[in-house]
Amino acid sequence: MEKDRIYIFDTTLRDGEQAPGYSMNLDEKIRMALQLEALGVDILEAGFAIASPGDFASVQAISKEVKDVTVASLSRALEKDIEVAWEAVKHAKRPRIHTFLATSDLHLKFKLKMNREDALKRSVAMVKFARNLTDDVEFSLEDATRTDIDYLCKVVEEVIKAGASVVNLPDTVGYATPDDMTRMISTVMNKVPNVDKAILAVHCHNDLGLAVANSLAGLKAGARQAECTVCGIGERAGNAAIEELVMAIRTRNDDYPFSYGVRTEEISRSSRLLSQITGVKPYPSKAIVGANAFAHESGIHQHGMMANSLTYEIMTPESVGVMTTSLVLGKHSGQHAFEKRLADLGYVLGKEEIKTLFGEFKSLADRKKTITDRDLIALVESSRQSSPVIWELERFVVNSGNLMTSTACVTLRKGDKTYQEVALGTGPVYAALRAVEKIIRHPFSLEDYSLQAVTEHRDALGEVHVKITDEHGMYRGRGVSTDVIEASILSCLAAVNRMLDEASSISGGGSLRPTTSPSFENDMLRSHSDKEKEQGDAYNSTV
Repeated sequence: MEKDRIYIFDTTLRDGEQAPGYSMNLDEKIRMALQLEALGVDILEAGFAIASPGDFASVQAISKEVKDVTVASLSRALEKDIEVAWEAVKHAKRPRIHTFLATSDLHLKFKLKMNREDALKRSVAMVKFARNLTDDVEFSLEDATRTDIDYLCKVVEEVIKAGASVVNLPDTVGYATPDDMTRMISTVMNKVPNVDKAILAVHCHNDLGLAVANSLAGLKAGARQAECTVCGIGERAGNAAIEELVMAIRTRNDDYPFSYGVRTEEISRSSRLLSQITGVKPYPSKAIVGANAFAHESGIHQHGMMANSLTYEIMTPESVGVMTTSLVLGKHSGQHAFEKRLADLGYVLGKEEIKTLFGEFKSLADRKKTITDRDLIALVESSRQSSPVIWELERFVVNSGNLMTSTACVTLRKGDKTYQEVALGTGPVYAALRAVEKIIRHPFSLEDYSLQAVTEHRDALGEVHVKITDEHGMYRGRGVSTDVIEASILSCLAAVNRMLDEASSISGGGSLRPTTSPSFENDMLRSHSDKEKEQGDAYNSTV
């Protein structure tokens, strides 16, 4: 018996990216889009094209870049929105316009100031308008789960008549339960006479922790498109997590007899890339992709695992792309073994990239006795940062102790010139980053600093993520090293380079030149301000 095909609609780059802390630049969005294509999603919602020039540019670039996935842009039920969405996606191999209008009485009265009849007319008219531009039009009834069911069925029927090929019934505020979703989808399936002319979709939010359960209930009742995000990111409490939904179908195919196109072996890498880009890691006990998802500490559990892994694992780590075996490399390993291990980890790299990475691997091997898979992953992902190269770390020296004020001497390179500054701080990291700020002559504020070990043991790689802000916006940076001070400086420089690149484009490409004086004035550093002191405390308590 052939199983019903479920279509996975990924909105990581639209709904997910709207969540605080998850914004991405153009290069990062393209990298994530290519990975989502490798993951095998059916539809990729690339953004909300009319929201900003940056959103339009990213949707347009992704539409041209990906080849094997439908690309959608969200738009309000307005002609201008729909026109801009089409301009952004029209170069895609398979473009889709996704337009929406709220249908619950609550939204109609207080947000849209419309009555039901006017909302219905608007919905039909805008679907027809979009249908004149493309054959693939999705219409969403925002706040569907709190919409009067008879009115909801009427809107569904009419937008299908108008040409909608997909009708989405979202649980916009995460209010529904699985029983609610079953009733709503079942009612639409039974009451709407032309429902067979379109695909029903569900888009569930996780405010009550039920997004995946609600999505599965909707699919079981007749919906055939599920809208999800990697790791469940999204506004407020997030969306249904694609990895949880797909692995629930795979693991419990007896209860959810569906097929899908997702390559589950790409799940772990998709989660890693999202974390690397945003600096936000899944919490350790996160299902499927958390650090503890396949860890067993209890003696009883370990005994069972040694006898038969099925005693305490309902899926294999390999099924989601988690490597359980590790070929240990060291400083005597050759490039062939290095390249083969990267290929085993799923990285397809060019010759020049391999050559550069092998040099970095050898430098790391001089510091560490053995190199594990996680070290290699960190090495590759660190090299793939999309920040421009303006400033580079040449060298640094730090003096610190519990009975002295920390002092850092940092030397940076810009082109063929080097610049050096000395700074004091309440800790070694703080002093080093103050020296960086003195050199670049562009004040910034530290908003977030996080440090964690990539691997185990005393020689573990330290991974540092920072977020800095200036008057133009927020910038993220990531640095990896066996030395946490070096990792901190590298992460700061990655963010600084993005910041200066943005500042240069805003000022029309003018160069931001550093001072050659060894005593940069403290007023440029907001020296000894209350905020700076708080930042210094944050650095040092983290380290």
